[in-house]
Amino acid sequence: MDITVQWIRTYWTKESRGGEAAARRNAAPTGFPLPPSPLTGAHCVRMDEEDAFAPRETGRPLRDVGVSLREQDRRLRVHARVGPLFGLPPRPRRPPAVRLRPGQWMRWQLNYRFSSSLGIRGWSYWLDTFNVAYGPVDREVFLADPTLVVDERGPVR
Repeated sequence: MDITVQWIRTYWTKESRGGEAAARRNAAPTGFPLPPSPLTGAHCVRMDEEDAFAPRETGRPLRDVGVSLREQDRRLRVHARVGPLFGLPPRPRRPPAVRLRPGQWMRWQLNYRFSSSLGIRGWSYWLDTFNVAYGPVDREVFLADPTLVVDERGPVR
């Protein structure tokens, strides 16, 4: 069965925590059209504050994407892997894995915050958005509403 993964990572600092910069960051898309050529891995999009959140697209092998995928009993088990634990804002217990049926797709969002080890530089943040589809899809699949949403975003203060 076809598995399509889109990983969107958005980076920002405290400079984008308010005003026009925050409005630009908050307006950043959570889904993009897939590239015209067939994917051999994940479609990755990175948006940075320093580039005014302009998207930069690349491809990466699925094993390098922060999501665990496993097919079993005609379902796809999806669970977002957590990056550095020290970067997680406070949040309740992590949700369990999601099981997708053929024809379904999901969006999983998870955010992080960091400071420099000595506190010399200010805070920095990132948001990971994983769009995962199970079964054949068209290029615009991630522009529609997902079948399931897991929102693991915590407060970044």
